[in-house]
Amino acid sequence: MEHLLWTEKYRPQAVGDCILPDRLKKPFQEYVDQKNIPNLLLSGGAGVGKTTIAKAMCNEIGCDSIVINGSDESGIDTFRVKIKNYASSVSLAGGRKVIIIDEADYLNPNSTQPALRNAIEEFAGNCSFIFTCNFKNRIIDPLHSRCAVVDFTLRNGEKAKMASAFMKRITKILKDEGIEYDDKVIVELIKKHFPDFRRVINELQRYSSFGKIDVGVLSQLGDVPIEKIIGHIKDKNFGDVRKWVATNDVDSTTLFRKVYDALYDKLKPHSIPKAVLILADYQYKAAFVADQEINTVACLTELMVECDFK
Repeated sequence: MEHLLWTEKYRPQAVGDCILPDRLKKPFQEYVDQKNIPNLLLSGGAGVGKTTIAKAMCNEIGCDSIVINGSDESGIDTFRVKIKNYASSVSLAGGRKVIIIDEADYLNPNSTQPALRNAIEEFAGNCSFIFTCNFKNRIIDPLHSRCAVVDFTLRNGEKAKMASAFMKRITKILKDEGIEYDDKVIVELIKKHFPDFRRVINELQRYSSFGKIDVGVLSQLGDVPIEKIIGHIKDKNFGDVRKWVATNDVDSTTLFRKVYDALYDKLKPHSIPKAVLILADYQYKAAFVADQEINTVACLTELMVECDFK
């Protein structure tokens, strides 16, 4: 079943095949060469390669490993039953075992995360832990101090190189799958979702069902226009604001940025500082809320109430 998904079928199996800046890839390759993976906390946005690099290291070394999804198994029972039993048993392959905890920022910070703090020390001779997260501020400080923290952020000059490398990877996947494509369409897709490579591959697989990825796809790739939502906020039409958010599949971070970029054109000067503070507040809250749609509507509602539009 997993090979039906391109994200799994074409997931890199070695560190050298992962698309990452050299400064990030180099230490991971050193861990593999030394056959010793330390405790790691990998932080960054969705689809940038955190889980892939963790699995690739384990695959190259040939060590026993297990992957646990923190968003699905966030309670203390996961620690007591699954994690502790696995960490305490001896590796059949010999050497150290590795526990990869995906989306660790969803683990309960009052029970599961503190328990893991002690487990890292208790099983240090037998097992390493790799935590991946989108928001490292949701990981308690004692876990930070017990891990090497790696931020999957791109510096100036790295984005173009990464996008180019991914373009080559994407075209190879499409050729292997026998899908016709237009280079311009692939470029637009990468630009829209960069650096979320998983999203790009998933979207390509969806579009490939038409047998060809050409200019006909471009109409589906356009950025979501914010003119309508700005108009609804200006008119103080809460119903239409809520409806717009519910019917437009747009990432809250992207939306907040677009609104921020439009402030000088849409707001009266005295309201701009207030709007910036509102956007910053709700962008921070987005790292903790259970329902992003409610958080987004709340942000837009506060802008509606507190700001004066031109």
